[in-house]
Amino acid sequence: MDETPPTSVLRGNGLVLREWTDDDLDTLVALLDDPLVARRTPLASPFDRPAAHRYLEQAREAIGRGERVQLAITTDGFEAKGEIRLNLSLGTISYVIGAKHRGQRLASRALQLMTGYAHTQAGLPRTLLEIEPDNEPSIAVARAAGYRPTDAPVTVIQGERRTFTLFTWAHTAP
Repeated sequence: MDETPPTSVLRGNGLVLREWTDDDLDTLVALLDDPLVARRTPLASPFDRPAAHRYLEQAREAIGRGERVQLAITTDGFEAKGEIRLNLSLGTISYVIGAKHRGQRLASRALQLMTGYAHTQAGLPRTLLEIEPDNEPSIAVARAAGYRPTDAPVTVIQGERRTFTLFTWAHTAP
């Protein structure tokens, strides 16, 4: 693994959010090849090394086009414990924490940090989360980061494995 963290980072709340590197492929597999991740996201399942490679390439292409910010969640700048990403055109933020790292408030701290970045650096007046109504852990993360439910119509998305019914939560810049 590299001895130096990548240069594009966000720091705060005891976290270092950094770019993914080629050295992270096995870590991506460990984090995202998880039944809960498979249930809550449209990611490939099983999520193996080829899936991780495709995922990283798609992320780099979207980042290169200026469409998103997609960062590994770390506490030390090295070991990835999850991911957070911001869709710059829609203002939506999504996050995932690896199973062995849950319960450490990583998601809420990363969400607060990315939300601040979205408002101050990306110039987005409002950021959004899309959460299933039975996803209590994600609802708790949203509330902890200052998000509130909106009156927006429910979004229904047909994934490969199942249908996702999503409620919208919003955070407005101070």
